Amino acid sequence: MTAAPSHSSPLAGPPVCVIGLGLIGGSLLRALSDGGRSAFGYNRSAQTVADATAAGYRASDDLVATLRQAASDDAMIVLATPVTVIDDLLKSIAEYAPNCLLTDVISVKQPVAQAVARLAPGMRYVGGHPMAGTSQSGWAATDPQLFTDAMWMVTTEDHTRPDDWLAVASMARAVDAYVVPAAPDAHDRAVAAISHLPHLTAATTAAVGAGESGLALRLAAGSFRDGTRVAGTAPALQRAMLEANGIALLNVLSEAIDRLIAARDELRDNGTVEILVDDGHRARNAYEAVTGATPAPITGVVVGEHGWAHELRRQAHQARVWIG
Repeated sequence: MTAAPSHSSPLAGPPVCVIGLGLIGGSLLRALSDGGRSAFGYNRSAQTVADATAAGYRASDDLVATLRQAASDDAMIVLATPVTVIDDLLKSIAEYAPNCLLTDVISVKQPVAQAVARLAPGMRYVGGHPMAGTSQSGWAATDPQLFTDAMWMVTTEDHTRPDDWLAVASMARAVDAYVVPAAPDAHDRAVAAISHLPHLTAATTAAVGAGESGLALRLAAGSFRDGTRVAGTAPALQRAMLEANGIALLNVLSEAIDRLIAARDELRDNGTVEILVDDGHRARNAYEAVTGATPAPITGVVVGEHGWAHELRRQAHQARVWIG
């Protein structure tokens, strides 16, 4: 059993019901349970459930029974499945646990919010997305420390209920993550640039490198290894994530292609790639400046007071985080 995080009480808040026990959902179930929070989960795979229960966690492959338990416990339900399979799950949640607070850990926010509005209208929903993961998947890859010091986006809209927002944000804090408040569309644009585009550039680098020859792969070292890591993620999981955020991804992909074309033309015509390399170097330095120190906290905001959601979003755009 791991120790409870020092900056947030894992016992605060309702029980948690995790739907989907892959890398993210399974790690969340483990982190919450290990920290003393009442948590249980569902997975359609009997083997995954067997592995989870053998490790000492509460899990079931009976969705209806799990949702009825969530309703009985007034649990917070966390959707932790690919966005492509949530429609049927949302219908079941709306039928068997309509009064529960719903959140998710899915990598896009607008499509999930739209699905909730369509299939579970009136349900209390606050979206979430922990920026944590590996190229591995499944219960065997789960890690209760996965979220330690990770950024966990929590949907923050003007109509969001303060108590619901605090419940989701506090759950993220209970597993040692920092909370980043954001609007759904701003989140989707941001992750298209810093998460989804890198999956495509990693795939491109991997394909070009492997297509050169076995010699190239034998010589490949840190640049190739680090630049292609996410290409090792299961293709079906990558496609589900990338295609669900298609509009935002198209925009940043177009910008990336334009920059590469300009670099190609500069190299061909003038023998230099100075502009793109310099731009990239400055951008990397800016990233290191933001991530190299303890995140600055959001200050002067009381959740529930007039304008709280707007002010949380404003400060988040300054790279600040909510720590409660």
